[in-house]
Formats: sequence, structure tokens, C-alpha cells
Amino acid sequence: MSSPRDYYEVLGVARDASEADLKKSYRKLAMQYHPDRNPDDPQAEAKFKEVSEAYAVLSDAEKRSMYDRFGHQGIRGQGMDPGFANAEDILSQFSDMFGDLFGFGGGGRRGGGRGGGPRLRRGSDTEYALQLDFLEAVHGTTKEVSVPRHAICTGCKGSGAEPGTEPTGCTTCGGAGQVIQGHGFLRIRTACPTCQGRGKVVGTPCKQCDGAGRTRVVDTLSITVPAGVDNGLQLRLSGKGDEGDPGAPAGDLYVHIQVREHERFRRNGNEILVEVPISYPQACLGGAITVPTVDGEERLEIPAGTPSGKVFTLRGKGVPNLGRRGGRGDHHVQVVVAVPTRLSGDEEELIRKLAALQDHRVSEKGFWKEFLGRFST
Repeated sequence: MSSPRDYYEVLGVARDASEADLKKSYRKLAMQYHPDRNPDDPQAEAKFKEVSEAYAVLSDAEKRSMYDRFGHQGIRGQGMDPGFANAEDILSQFSDMFGDLFGFGGGGRRGGGRGGGPRLRRGSDTEYALQLDFLEAVHGTTKEVSVPRHAICTGCKGSGAEPGTEPTGCTTCGGAGQVIQGHGFLRIRTACPTCQGRGKVVGTPCKQCDGAGRTRVVDTLSITVPAGVDNGLQLRLSGKGDEGDPGAPAGDLYVHIQVREHERFRRNGNEILVEVPISYPQACLGGAITVPTVDGEERLEIPAGTPSGKVFTLRGKGVPNLGRRGGRGDHHVQVVVAVPTRLSGDEEELIRKLAALQDHRVSEKGFWKEFLGRFST
């Protein structure tokens, strides 16, 4: 069996391609190999599945990060198999995109076969911004949140018709929900403009949902955030988005991670940097100090003759590696010699003796006070 092609090569994009570039390339290729444009063409269907698999991985931040590090085996080794059983599976997952391309207004999975009835529309994907404290992102956490979405109306059961009445078949499409439009040699199925792909027309709209078939609800969800997440990462909760037509899958909920800055720690990937002040005697003579880490305080030995700005590294004390089995980044401690702004008389006397021993020129004792005093008399 031949190895699968590189996903970036499949989509024809660079490895640093943006989300917009990925989507643009996929839309173009999906339109080229779409089953409706290539009926009974197994090669086109194989291409359609290949580009869809590539897009499913690279458009997901977590999967893309895993693929960039470990390739195809890394994705499948983590249970993230992106393969699709058939074209219908693809049409269901990317229904919103194909709705834009082929006029189904977010429609997804087919109902009753090609040309055999209206499409069952998959629910739309939804988004939620989740704010995390710095240490919550490092160690992982569980958050209970309230997320709004659209659910099937309990009054009309999603039909959009007032209880006691029934929708009637659409005369424009004959209940198929689709019409065929010709563009030169191309013949493309699009959603019926009269019933918007439903195959039925509502005569008396449901008062509870105004004929939409959906009402707005708020779900309370418990979101498990893995250790090591960072700003810009998104988590996907399958089936937690808007509900679709009765019998169609719900959309997904995408949780966008936003991490607040820490007052002391700075993060670069899986590495942590913290700045810690030490005294001049500690820098000269050495000694043990206590430094903060994301796990609490740690003891650090400062050798004699340590210059200001030197960085010490605590191995494995940084951020856990997201998506890997174990392992953490490092914690870097930069020591900075703290200079006192005020000195006692004894301290000043000792420092002057040190300056004399080292032959360093310093301001004379009381020089500026005496100098400025001449102008005040």
C-alpha cells in the first residue's frame, strides 16, 4: 500500500498557509472533484475524499499541530483518524461550505439518495470564547459554561408549522428540495428557491418559533481543557452546535481558548521564563535562593561570581507537551542583581571600602550635599 501524500501537497499550499488560504484551496478542489460534477467517476471521488481528509486535519489547530510534528502516524496514533467513509460523510461534515458552493444554504447530508428527496440539513457550527488564567492553561482544568444554540422547536417538532397543521409539498421542486440548473455543459443541483431545500412549504407558521422550526436555548456544558493549551487553540465538541433537521446531525461547538497574562511568568511555546532579583553579595559569593515555578517554589543554587542577567534552566519544569504522552518544557530563571536605592550609614561605609579596595572611582561622601548647599546660602 502506498503512503498517503503530504496534506499540504494535496491542497497545494505552503506549510505556513493561513486558515483563509486552506479554505480557499479546499473550496476550489472540492468544487472540481465534487460528486455532483463527476457522476460515476471513482477517481474523482477518491480525489474528493483525499482533499477533504487533508482539509479536515489542517483546518483543525490541534490536529494540524500533531501532523506537523509526527505526520500521518501521529494523527492516527492519537485516535484522530481523519478518513471519511464516503462522499456523504464529507458532505455532512462540511455542509456549511458546500451550501455556499452549491446553494444549499448550510445543507448537508442527503436524504433519500441523489435526486430522491430534500437534503437533511446539518446543524450549523457554533463558537464560544473561553477565558483561562495562565496556570489553568498550563495545568489543564474543567470549566462549566453556558452556551447558547438553536434547538428543534418543541411546539412544531421542527416542521415550522403551527401544531394541528402540516406543511404541504413544494410545487416548484415537487418535494425534492432541489432544482437542476444548467451552466453550459455543467448541470448542478441547487436548493429550491421556493422551499429553501426543505421540499415542503409552511402555510401556517408555528407561533412558538415563527415558522423557523428552531428556538434559542442555553446549554450548560462541562468543558475539559487539556494541560498545555495556549492562546488561539480551539477545541471541538462534536454535536454540541445548532441542531439540524430532524434526523440530521447537529453542528459542532468550537471553543476558542484565550489565556490571560501572568504577572511574573512569560511563556514561549512550552518554555517558561521568570525574572528573579538577587543581591550583590549573593551574586559575588553565591548562595541558595527560592524561585517561583508553575508548580510552586523551587530551590536554586547560585554559584559565586554570577553576572546579572544569567539564565538558569530547570529541566522539565515548564508547560506540559500538549497532545504528547508525557514530557514538559523547561523553566528558565533569569537572575538580575538588585541595586538598593537607599543605604544605611554602615552599608555606605562598607561599599566605599570595597570601592577603594577595587580601585573604583565613586562620588565623594556628601559631595553633592555640600556642593548644592553653596547655592542655598
